[in-house]
Amino acid sequence: MTSSTGRAAAMVSIAAAAAIYVLMLVGYRQGWGWLGAVDTAALNSSYDMAVQHPSWVRIWDTISTVFEPAVLRALAMLAAIAALLRRRLRAALFLLVTVETTGVLTMVAKGAVGRPRPATALVAATSTSFPSGHALGVMVGVGALAMVALPLLRPRVRQVALAAAVSVVAAVGISRVALNVHHPSDVLAGWALGWAYLTAWALVIRPWENPESTGAARLPQEARHGQR
Repeated sequence: MTSSTGRAAAMVSIAAAAAIYVLMLVGYRQGWGWLGAVDTAALNSSYDMAVQHPSWVRIWDTISTVFEPAVLRALAMLAAIAALLRRRLRAALFLLVTVETTGVLTMVAKGAVGRPRPATALVAATSTSFPSGHALGVMVGVGALAMVALPLLRPRVRQVALAAAVSVVAAVGISRVALNVHHPSDVLAGWALGWAYLTAWALVIRPWENPESTGAARLPQEARHGQR
């Protein structure tokens, strides 16, 4: 895939994610019946499952806690330090700019909407509901770490790591609905906003590039031109 093709695909994905976020927001604001029905059905099913199986809450709460945004921000900070030590300056900047700012992005997005939490919440949760901060944070955190780490892995290991990353993002989003602290539309909006934010910064910073190695690769060629 050429760089221009990849950039075009990334731009399309940003536009699609933005459209999904707006759709979920407008659907909530306008009280769309079909969206409300989906939200209610998912919450009711999860609540009934929790009543019948007490371990339901423990399992999903553990997943939600282990991969909460604060944990991912700490991991990203360690990864950024490691990238700096290896002189991967773009990767370090990318991690700091994207992952470490998710708390502010979440606060602004939630404050702009102010949607109440579901009344049937099975665990304590602060702040408002739309969008899901966990869904947003895990999308940006896991996505940024994957973008930085995957190019360093062997192809087979890369496939396993990518599958694991997708599974974590999905599991955390599902956990928020399973615990009845978010509507499905909150989670979908969080994923969408997180992906748009992550991909936009990736296009700007290009964390997979290494200025040091790029410059070193060009040096012999430039030297040859200078000797002519």
